[in-house]
Amino acid sequence: MTDATAVRVDTPDSSATVRLLAEAARAVDAPDLVLAVSRNGVRTVHTGGSGEPGPVPRELLGHELGSASKPYAGLLLARLVAQGRVRYADRAADLLAPGFPVHPAVRRITLRHLLTHTSGLPGLPADFYPQAVPRWSTDPYGGYPADRVVRAFLRARPRHRPGTRWHYSNFAVSVLGHTLAAATGTPWEVLLHQQVLAPLRLDATRVRPGPEGTEAVGHRRDGTPVPALDTGGFTAAGAVRATPLDLLTFLEAHLEERPGGPDPRDPTLVAALADVSRPLLRRGLRHAHTHTLTWFHHPSPYGPVLFHAGATLGQQAFLGFRPGTGLAVAATATRRVHRADTFVATAYGLLTETP
Repeated sequence: MTDATAVRVDTPDSSATVRLLAEAARAVDAPDLVLAVSRNGVRTVHTGGSGEPGPVPRELLGHELGSASKPYAGLLLARLVAQGRVRYADRAADLLAPGFPVHPAVRRITLRHLLTHTSGLPGLPADFYPQAVPRWSTDPYGGYPADRVVRAFLRARPRHRPGTRWHYSNFAVSVLGHTLAAATGTPWEVLLHQQVLAPLRLDATRVRPGPEGTEAVGHRRDGTPVPALDTGGFTAAGAVRATPLDLLTFLEAHLEERPGGPDPRDPTLVAALADVSRPLLRRGLRHAHTHTLTWFHHPSPYGPVLFHAGATLGQQAFLGFRPGTGLAVAATATRRVHRADTFVATAYGLLTETP
């Protein structure tokens, strides 16, 4: 990869982290790459890539998060629960379409099931694919709007009894978003801003592309640019866009600890941040892996790590933090994921292998 790096360091004592990020960046091939680390609030940001940098620094461009949007949906749900506006055990169909006749298994699906991928719903609705396949590499989601997601949920036949199996589902988290909007009488985008983005001062985080020149441009594996992602009715599952610096701010909020002292944040936000970080269920082969409400939870030599990755048609993102150590890692790349891709492994290594 042609190196076109520029390093921004907030302290002269971060030289070891600078070298670490520069070494990690050499393992990733992408037109634009940002690797950002926060240690107890001190940030080191490495930017580079094979493409020419534009007039706006890469760490200030909005990047598509794809599935790494789900921690935002999780924090929103947790805060609404802390406020007493909904409960994890509330049944989604009762909030979304009271009195509408649905399959008994659908009737049993709760908000917790939707968020934790234990609803029994497939990854995407069955009727999603016929309209998506012809434009799979350009715009698979844009032709499947919100009302269609809701209708697909209300007529669904879950594969498994809710709460019995873990199966990753963009469909389920999207339904969660529409359900919370219905329960509060507030559009998802407004609700997310009111409950998560504004309180955490995430001014460079949104669910729609910003003004021209402020957004990173994704690329196919061959380097061809791709248009901005339109998530259609799957907003809650993958529409968040943020600058790498805002990603660090989001992660740092999960690491803030004020033992014995007052916390200036709203207590419902503090409770929500704690709730989404707490181990909740076991999943995978022999139930070997832990999951929180919204984060993957793995052990590491330096303690547990919580993380989530995401990919769109031409971009990738990784978010992770290590509770109790003050370490957070945010990474973005503007190339579509492929079989031999090293991006997630590189970012995960920064989180798990860094003392």
